Amino acid sequence: MKSLLVFIGIWIFSFGVQAQNLSEEKAVRQAIRNYVDSFYNADTAKVYASVHPELAKRGYYKREGQYQETKMTFRQMVKLSARWNKTVKLAPDAPQEITIFEIKDKIAVAKVKAHWGTDYFHLAKDNGTWKIYNVIWQD
Repeated sequence: MKSLLVFIGIWIFSFGVQAQNLSEEKAVRQAIRNYVDSFYNADTAKVYASVHPELAKRGYYKREGQYQETKMTFRQMVKLSARWNKTVKLAPDAPQEITIFEIKDKIAVAKVKAHWGTDYFHLAKDNGTWKIYNVIWQD
């Protein structure tokens, strides 16, 4: 009987941990979805919801056979997201493939494959909300 009670207690505890992990995964996924949607839908509110004001973003794109580097601040991202989809032909089924590598109590690492290429993210939990702090990308 005692063994059965211990087993049930462990099972209930593990269910609670799994539910919490699913909740955290959903929140991290939403932060990344907001990031992509801010460009796809020219919705700057999604930048404010999911990107930390101290964002450090760096990317590499290829032009005429050479890679060019670009850096972006939070303010620059807000401006770009407001106009990006006005100059880019976006397919109705534009990709938004999110992969989460790891989630800890305060930090997470993930990537997204989007219309423009692949972005890798460092996120941190800021006052209970997952925020994107660092992005590195390549087209």
